[in-house]
Amino acid sequence: MLKRLNTIRYTYIRSHLYGLFLTTVTLMAIILSIHVLFAPAWLSTPSIFLFIWSYIFLGFIFSIYVGFKSSGDMKDRLDYLSIMIAQLSRGNYSSRIYENEEDEIARVGNELNTLGEKMQSQVKSLQRLADEKAEYAQSAHKAAAIEERQRLARDLHDAVSQQLFALTMMSQASLRLIDRDQEQAKEQLKEIAETALKAQTEMRALLLHLRPVHLSGEPLEIGIHNLVEELKQKCSIEFHMNLEEVEDLSQSTEEHVFRIVQEALSNILRHADATEVTLEIITRNDKLFVHIADNGKGFDVESDQQKKTSYGLKTMRERSEEIGGTFAVRSKQGEGTHIDIRIPL
Repeated sequence: MLKRLNTIRYTYIRSHLYGLFLTTVTLMAIILSIHVLFAPAWLSTPSIFLFIWSYIFLGFIFSIYVGFKSSGDMKDRLDYLSIMIAQLSRGNYSSRIYENEEDEIARVGNELNTLGEKMQSQVKSLQRLADEKAEYAQSAHKAAAIEERQRLARDLHDAVSQQLFALTMMSQASLRLIDRDQEQAKEQLKEIAETALKAQTEMRALLLHLRPVHLSGEPLEIGIHNLVEELKQKCSIEFHMNLEEVEDLSQSTEEHVFRIVQEALSNILRHADATEVTLEIITRNDKLFVHIADNGKGFDVESDQQKKTSYGLKTMRERSEEIGGTFAVRSKQGEGTHIDIRIPL
């Protein structure tokens, strides 16, 4: 209620009521001075009170009415500015606001229009730079392949190799326990099965990174469809896909989007423990929308530990921003993860 009283409409009404109060006090002072000094017969005490209360009553009604009427146009213009700012924050840089007045609000609207034009120009520059970067990336493909092999070697050593070593140790211990304590050996066999499953999942995610960095001339939707079909043969995840054909998409943008989807699916395989994944790539209002969601265990996006270890999320965000897009991730413990990317076309 208090916030509502601070709106522009109620501010106008309050200013009119302040004016009514000041004029009422001034009239009372003038009328009482005439009554005391000259004491005219027509200016009696009842007539003074009748006049003052009538003035206050009518002035209050007119203040409310005029306040609402005069603030309506101002409120609408401020709402237009708010909508314009919201559109810019969502990446809709082609929005414009049109003003017929020549006042301060019109000047702010013109400055927002100029800001939108500059941001739209910067997006085009980013996309042009991304195209140029893609050409340089092709020439540096061998160096990137070597770096990728080194990263995979580190991941294999840090994850799969250690898990296989643990499997070896637990298997040897189970063999020694079979004759002495079959119950404990049975528990260790369960741990061996769980560890083997984790190692298998980790290996699938690493193999996913071994796919070619480029789409090899395939359209984006076909490349992603082939990637998902390959994953279906190796894991029990159920995929729900809505992949629209995107025309006139630059090669660098296609490659960035493909790598973002590849990274997201890899993260789901390694960390999410999900059984269902939703993947959508659609175009609306000259924008490309990418939505990736899973029903896995989720995580706390704001935790310090997550911010330090979320290398995959950082990579996806950087790739989105390189082509002028916006990246958003939503997740909660036990409620899965949702990734939304919006890229201007």
